[in-house]
Amino acid sequence: MMPARETWVNPALAMLLCLTAGALFAWLNVPLPWMIGPLAAMATCNFQGAALRAPRSARELGQLIIGTALGLYFTPEVVREVASHWPVLVIAAGLALALAAISGWMLHRVSGIDRTTAFFGSVPGGATEMAVLADKLGARVDRVAFAQSLRILIVVVVVPFSMTYAGVSGADIYQPAAGVVVWPQLVVLLGIAAMAGAIFSLLRLPNAFMLGPLLVVIVLTASEVRFSAISNVVSGGGQLLIGCALGARFGRGSGGALRRFVVAVVVSTLAAIVLAASVGTGLAWAYGLSVPTLILATAPGGIAEMCVTAKVLQLGVPLVTAAHVTRVLALVTLTAPLFHAARSLGARIGRE
Repeated sequence: MMPARETWVNPALAMLLCLTAGALFAWLNVPLPWMIGPLAAMATCNFQGAALRAPRSARELGQLIIGTALGLYFTPEVVREVASHWPVLVIAAGLALALAAISGWMLHRVSGIDRTTAFFGSVPGGATEMAVLADKLGARVDRVAFAQSLRILIVVVVVPFSMTYAGVSGADIYQPAAGVVVWPQLVVLLGIAAMAGAIFSLLRLPNAFMLGPLLVVIVLTASEVRFSAISNVVSGGGQLLIGCALGARFGRGSGGALRRFVVAVVVSTLAAIVLAASVGTGLAWAYGLSVPTLILATAPGGIAEMCVTAKVLQLGVPLVTAAHVTRVLALVTLTAPLFHAARSLGARIGRE
């Protein structure tokens, strides 16, 4: 007979824990309670050896819901305004690579891990995509995956808390195109989004179940095709699933045997947050945009997590979303070629 942790009981208990944690964090008025609560609860229990698993495809389903919700903000007027800020998006994406190199260097220096592993553990371009690239280039995939997971956890906790308790309040002029929830039409919309995610996944595109639904709903919304708004319950469920999946990445061995590496990831991630916030502030001043919005747009977190933060805090959702989509596409496309070029240059200099 299989032990309970190997059956459906395990993810069922994980979901019960996440629901309880989300409700508790909401009652305590913690920022992003339905994401941070489940994430903290799952990570804490797994650090203690609980070995809880998220339901299968939880992260993908959560990303599908969040991508759909974000796509509803991109009315024709919003698309034109975001397009007018294309220099900011390009500069932010380019600086993300520079910040990744700096935090990767810090991770290497503090932990002693090899440079390749440190670099790919620091690039905020999607944990799965960076792990795949790292494997091809001879890095330690387990350390890359762990560093990426811990980086997202730190950013998801630090950035919303910092902005909330610094008194940043949203007065976002952007609103989703559809304002009323029509359940049959919402089911159709989510079905279309799911097909887009599946196609992106078959094409092996990055963040398939985030970018696929996001882009197809942007096209529909910009074309003024209206379906339905996203229910708060559905949106909260998407956040819960993402938080549960992120927390499930951690296990009993994540903290002890890797203590020096953990410290190094924490230090390099906090440094990256500060540097990214400085870059965001500078861009905001240079282009006359909202400082909190640009700080979120340049934060080194996951695309879903940072865009959810913008949505909850009402801080320039379309611009933040566009910035993170641009960054992910740029990093996934350019990281490997630039890494090869840098390594070749280093080897050439070493021979001279």
